[in-house]
Amino acid sequence: MAHSHHSHSHSHPDLKGRNLVISIFLNILITIVQVIGGLLSGSLSLLSDALHNFSDVLTLIVSYIANFLSKKQASTNKTFGYKRAEIIAAFVNASALIIVALLLIKEAIERLMDPRDIVSELVIWLSLLGIVANGLSVLLLKKDADSNMNMKSAYLHLLTDMLASVAVMIGGILMKFYQSYWIDPLLTLGIAIYLIYMGYDLLKDSTRVLMLFTPNTIQVQQIVQTIGKINPIKNVHHVHIWQLNEDEIHLEAHIDFNEDIKLSEFDRILEKIEEEVYHNYGINHVNIQPEFGKCDSKHIIVQD
Repeated sequence: MAHSHHSHSHSHPDLKGRNLVISIFLNILITIVQVIGGLLSGSLSLLSDALHNFSDVLTLIVSYIANFLSKKQASTNKTFGYKRAEIIAAFVNASALIIVALLLIKEAIERLMDPRDIVSELVIWLSLLGIVANGLSVLLLKKDADSNMNMKSAYLHLLTDMLASVAVMIGGILMKFYQSYWIDPLLTLGIAIYLIYMGYDLLKDSTRVLMLFTPNTIQVQQIVQTIGKINPIKNVHHVHIWQLNEDEIHLEAHIDFNEDIKLSEFDRILEKIEEEVYHNYGINHVNIQPEFGKCDSKHIIVQD
């Protein structure tokens, strides 16, 4: 069975770890201050923001560990290394985001039924601190969030927390001037619903990768047709396509030939297959089993 892949260049300096550490310390600071402020002011939205910040701390720690593990080399008993560590981190973080949101919804409904007086000035100043600190963390992680699912999960946590802090500050201002204390749990409810909305897509995407589903951008039938046009290929079957991590998409398949070709001829055909699937579908790891006159199922996809 022939196997090859297109290599990737990783010569750029990796600043992900440093940015994650800075963000961790910023969120620890925000969490401590907002818990104290929430207890003193009686604000549920401020406490919910603090809880979200604490979930950010856990999220960032998980992301940092995953980022570190993903760089470890493969070994004989870990032939893929820890390349899936960041995908697992994204799954854990997205799940945590949704769980925190459900807890906030429960607390918000209870508080809506029993509104309480709140020290609005404290809410305003501490939410402003959350906006500044989370805003800085968002800027630090934004670049890597575009190309890395793990960093995106951390980025989304911080972005939603910054937006939550904005909502809390607006609520504090309204409570200060209009004494409308029902705004506090209502804001908490809105924050929680937004968390679920943001976390769902990430949870779905990370689950697809962990379950070895074919990426949404790839149509198996199109790939089979593309490869089948190369002479002297007769049939393409037993096709499996999956995403290992952010950088690697794998294809394995059995290819039935019209004639008993030489190994050197197969190598030439393999190069053609690699170029076609890489440039047209972004697949950078190809594993092909050549066959001639073999009696087996010729279905495109089979359950192994």
